[in-house]
Parts: sequence; C-alpha cells; structure tokens
Amino acid sequence: MTEAHEELSEPDMRPHHHHARDGHGQHEGGPRDHPHEPGHQPQHENTQRGNKWWTLVAVCLGTFMLLLDITIVNVALPDIQTALHSSFSDLQWVVDAYALTLAAFLLTAGSLADMYGRRLLYLVGLVVFTAASMLCGFATTTLMLELSRALQGIGGAVMFAVSLALLADAFRGKDRGTAFGVWGAVTGLAVAIGPVVGGLLTTGLSWRYIFFVNLPFGVAAVIIATLKVSESRAPRASRPDWLGFVLFTVALASLVYGLIESNEKSFSNSLVLGCFALAGLLLIAFTLAELFLKHPMFDLRLFLKPTFSGGAIAAFGLSGSIFAFLLYLVLYLQDILGYSALGTGVRVMVLSGGILVTATVAGRLSSKVPVRLLVGPGLILVGASLLLMRGLTEASTWTHLIPGMIVGGVGVGLVNPPLASTAVGVVPPQQAGMASGINSTFRQVGIATGIALLGTLFSSEVKSDVTRQVAAHHALAQQGPKIANAVQSGGVSELISKLPPSARQAVAAITKTAFTTGLNRILLVAAIIALAAGVLSLVLIRGKDFARN
Repeated sequence: MTEAHEELSEPDMRPHHHHARDGHGQHEGGPRDHPHEPGHQPQHENTQRGNKWWTLVAVCLGTFMLLLDITIVNVALPDIQTALHSSFSDLQWVVDAYALTLAAFLLTAGSLADMYGRRLLYLVGLVVFTAASMLCGFATTTLMLELSRALQGIGGAVMFAVSLALLADAFRGKDRGTAFGVWGAVTGLAVAIGPVVGGLLTTGLSWRYIFFVNLPFGVAAVIIATLKVSESRAPRASRPDWLGFVLFTVALASLVYGLIESNEKSFSNSLVLGCFALAGLLLIAFTLAELFLKHPMFDLRLFLKPTFSGGAIAAFGLSGSIFAFLLYLVLYLQDILGYSALGTGVRVMVLSGGILVTATVAGRLSSKVPVRLLVGPGLILVGASLLLMRGLTEASTWTHLIPGMIVGGVGVGLVNPPLASTAVGVVPPQQAGMASGINSTFRQVGIATGIALLGTLFSSEVKSDVTRQVAAHHALAQQGPKIANAVQSGGVSELISKLPPSARQAVAAITKTAFTTGLNRILLVAAIIALAAGVLSLVLIRGKDFARN
C-alpha cells in the first residue's frame, strides 16, 4: 500500500477521483455532475462502436490490477530481499522506481491521450504494464526488478491518466453515477485485499506470483478494450510539455537518488551533495520553464489559490508519512517479529480495512461537512496514529501497533474521499484534468521522497545504535558493521545462525533493539510530516475558493 499507495498507492487512486477531461479538455465530474450545467459542454456525438458497460469492465480490470500491484508488493519485499540478495537501498528502489516513473509520466500521458486517443493510450498502458509485470516476475537480479518496476510505473501512469476520461466519455446522467460507484468499489477492494492476496501468493507459491497474477487481468482488459471500447480524443489538445517533463523527471530522480545514496555514504558526501545541488538547480529551471511556456505541464498559477496548495500539501503529507512508513512496518513484522508474508498481510489489514470502512462514511460526509474539516483533522489523526505506534522495544509484540493502525486507518479514510475535490473544485473546468493530475503527482512524489528520507534516517539510527550497544560487549567489538548491515538487509537470522552459541542471544537482543530504535525515530519524523500537513491543510483550504458551477 505505498499509492495506494496507495497509494495506494495507493494510495493516489482512490474511489473519490471522479474527474477527467472531456473531448474539449473540460472537466467531467462524478456522480453529482449534470451534463447540461454551465461549464459542462456536451462532447462529440458517440457514434463510434463501443459499449459503455464493457468500457467499465475494461477500466475496472486495469484499475484493479494497477492498485492491487501497489498494495501487494510491500508484503513480498522481505522475500524479494532474500531471494535476490538485495541491499536495504535496493528495496527502497523497488518501491521508488515505480513511484518515480508514475509521478513523472502522469501529466504527460494525459496530454498524449488527448492528442492520439484515449483508447489507444489505455491499450498502450495496459500492454506496457502487463509486459513489465511479467519481466518483474522473471527478474533474476535486483537491477532487473528495479528497471521492470520503472517500466510498470510508465504503464501505470498511462492507465491512470486515461481511465476516468474513458468512463466520463462513455457514460451520461444517472449511468455515470453508477459507473463511478462501481469503479470506486473496485479500487477500494483492491487496496483493502492487496496485503492479504500478496501474503497468500508469497507464502503459498512465491513472491514472483505477485507479478504473474497481473497477466490474466491484463490480457482480459486488452481484449475487451480492443473489441468493445470506443475511441475519443480532444479536438484542440495541446502538445505535451517535453521540456517540463525532462526537467521535472531528472530533478526528482536526482533528489531521490541523493537521499537513498546517503544511506551508504553520508549527507556530507560529495556525490550526495552534488545530487541535491543538481535537483535544486533543475527544480528552479523547471519553475521558470513552467512560468513562461504557453502550455505548461504544471500551471504554477494554480498554486496561488490557497485551497489548491492545501490539497497538494495534504496529498504529499499523506503519502510521505504513513504510506512511506508501510515499507518499514512490513520489514519489522517479517524480519524482526518473524511473521510470514501472509501473517504480515493479515495484520496490515487492520490499517487497510479501517481505511476502507472510514472512506465509505467520509464519502457521504464530504457533501455536508466542509472539506478542510475532513482533510485537516484526518491528517492530524494520521500524525497521532504514528505517535501511538512509537515506544517500541526489544520485547514489543505486534499488538503494540494495533491502536495506532486503527487511528491511522480512520485518519486516511477521512482524508482520501474529499481530497480530490480540493484539486478539481477550485479551478475552471478546462483545468480540471491538470489539477487532478498535479494532485496525484504530489502523492507519488510524497511516496518516493518519503521512503528515501525515512530510509536514510532509519539507517543512520540503526548504525549508531548498533555501534553503541556493541561497545558494551567486548566479544562483539569487531562485529558492529556486520550486525548493522544484517539488520538493514533482512539477514539477522542468517547472521545469528553463524555465530557461536554464546553470542547468539546478545546479538538477537542488539538487532531487535537497533531496529525498534530506528523505527521509533522515523515514526516521529513521519508524524511531524503528517501533523504539519494537517495544520497547513486546515489553514489553507477554504470553502470560498470552491468554484460554483
């Protein structure tokens, strides 16, 4: 559940994203939209072949595969780590390679779909994502897996950018509400069951099947989209902003690379500093380019609206805190507490189940309660949940995490449904596609940078704690670096089995203590991120900014 994030993501792709562009680049909303409202011009006549209900099936299949893959991967990471002999940095890249390419390609994919046809681009995305899933399943090295994950992110970006536009083009009136409701239920289901499905496949078969499971969904979606979905495009589509795309992608990759490299090196290392400097310069260049280009990828003037900025901060804060922390939670449950992938997936359901239940209630509340009173308090609850999970010790069991996971599920569930409206509800209809894309991009940037930052802080804390503890055991004086590496690489059991019996108990205690000390530190940092985002959301999101269509 990284987007889904997620976002997982899930994260980023939740049931509430009822927005897309119509044939004129205008906003197409969710169930509450009316085709004859001002600002909602009718599209071109739907004279092409195609069936709207089959379109819904094709979009739901693709979305289910996309979201399942985001939430399913986390619980398999320790098994991947063991099978491919991956380092701690490698594991971060397995998640971040996907989030980076998804963030980078999202807005560009939308522009290409407007130009060349949404059905065509959706098919391209499906084929790329499905083929990349097969490559992930056959990966023989960590590098091959990371590159395949990056390719998955490209396919995922195309599918996500186009899926809601296909539904908005196919459905009108009451049927549109039904279609978005079905799509929302499918996305919620994928996010909720992902950890358990991942656990079942990893424990029962192999980690490779978390990627192979995508193949039948992908093939079925390609066949249905080819035979049953009609084509649509924007008659006056603007060309993609390739300059902005390159500057943004390289800047983000440089920032994340610098953060992850600082695990092995340090923040004062010349390579790390060079990456940060390059990222800073490219972000300045990107900002200047977007200000002066006629058709920018990011219309920076949108950020002049406090509510839009508040929504972007909320999207970043949610992903950069609790969803980024999930990777380290899974490593703790499996590497330190010794649960199987299935056992871990069942326990993570406390969080994902809470998100699903609360999101259903919050979705209904969002039409009656001011958005800021859902988003702000929800993020503050997320921050509180991370603080509740702190206080882990060598003797802690997983039950220590339950109160925090329940509160976290409630918090995320409150934030997600109204978050989309903070992006699309405060802009003119013709900018709704870009606005929702920017909000989703901020989610992925939050995941990528959050995982990298928390990983760096976790590594440094583990190393210093191991060094401190080893100093008190003269027999282990030379083992400090080896023990610290084992804690990060998931090799604690292997290390302990090679030690003389007299040293095993001491090393087991050192590793558990070091890991929980590292977790406590990053829980505090993640909580600060969530709390800061919550306070800023409360201040910035204003009811008067929302467009009255």
